Amino acid sequence: MAVAAILKTKKTMNITQKINIFLKEVYVELKRVNWLSKKDVLRYTLIVLAVSVVVAAFLGGLDFIFSEIIKRFVF
Repeated sequence: MAVAAILKTKKTMNITQKINIFLKEVYVELKRVNWLSKKDVLRYTLIVLAVSVVVAAFLGGLDFIFSEIIKRFVF
């Protein structure tokens, strides 16, 4: 019954009231989030950067090796 009443009142609201309610609900949800500490964010960022550099170096090495092999056989 309560859900039907809320839906009925939401249908009669104008757009600014709907946006206002939405932003208030977003604020309440953001307060409930368990955010990482700065230390954890820094650690995970460095891990992602390190893995990205390693993968880029590996793929760059494979590209170089295969391009050299192709150059020797084709030309």
